[in-house]
Amino acid sequence: MSARDEFDDLCQEKRPKDSVRTITDLAGIAGVSAGTVSRALANSSLVKARTRDRIQALAREYGFRPNQMASNLRRQKTGVVGVAIPLGHDRHQQVSDSFFMTLLGHLADELTDKGFDLMLRRVIPDRDEDWLDKFIGSGMIDGLIVIGQSDQFDRLEDVADGYRAMVVWGNHREGQRHCVVGTDNRLGGRLAAERLIADGAKAIAFLGDTGPIEFGARFAGAQEAAQRLGVPIKAFPTHLSRDVMQGEVARYLPGLIKDYDGIFAATDTIGVAVLHQLAKMGVHLPDQVRLVGFDDLPIASQTNPPLTTIRQDIRAGAQSMVDLLLRRIAGHTSESVVMPPQLILRGTA
Repeated sequence: MSARDEFDDLCQEKRPKDSVRTITDLAGIAGVSAGTVSRALANSSLVKARTRDRIQALAREYGFRPNQMASNLRRQKTGVVGVAIPLGHDRHQQVSDSFFMTLLGHLADELTDKGFDLMLRRVIPDRDEDWLDKFIGSGMIDGLIVIGQSDQFDRLEDVADGYRAMVVWGNHREGQRHCVVGTDNRLGGRLAAERLIADGAKAIAFLGDTGPIEFGARFAGAQEAAQRLGVPIKAFPTHLSRDVMQGEVARYLPGLIKDYDGIFAATDTIGVAVLHQLAKMGVHLPDQVRLVGFDDLPIASQTNPPLTTIRQDIRAGAQSMVDLLLRRIAGHTSESVVMPPQLILRGTA
């Protein structure tokens, strides 16, 4: 008898058959993730045949039949939608970030209007590799909204085949399988760079981490416009955690503005930090330096001078996410939604 078989026998001895009510229960016995169980019971080719056979045998042993599971998932209603914020790219970022709070507010309004409660989780993926499987296999939610792809694109793709009731806020790539609602970030980046150059910028600094998919697309769009117009551009990695960000901006700017007279901030939050630091340095906008942010958060219109930015329609995005998710919970298919960005001219560029 193999070690795997001995483990299965030991688990079966310790667990009464009527204790297996959810995918998570069965996953604990099988020693795999809830997502693997879900895919195995659906005969997914993504699961190795040997593992699939073993999980299906355990399901029969415990009276947890694949058709029973599918029926339960279709009929079971918790009245709760899960919302996960994965922070693999910046574990110090907080849910209190202005972007998260704005989007969460709109999501809560939409879900409440539709009769759902919201269960929120802030996730650090490298501390919990199975965070997504655990959430969808918990039996506590009817569907899942993920805010941001972070560095979890492949994980989202893997789960999308076996779990349809999931919608992600993020950047769309041609051919991807998980359903996304988000802005055309590449176009938004292009609009930002074009505005800076039109306002007289001779060199552009991008403040943000180009690793996360959305920010990478924003930089790529800005880079495309800058190269086409013959203007140099360089990225300066900047965290999204408020305390870390402010220190980085304070270190960057004294030397940066000697060589760059245009700044594209990857988010309005970074843009506001830049604006405050430039004010401390006595630098005037837009005469000496031009600045464009991204998001059009409420604070962008309240700074002095008001922040020129790229608007992504967060309210409309939240409405689309909820609409698509409810369709998917009902068993229907839905396509990703890519919203057009809009340049909002104010006082910094």
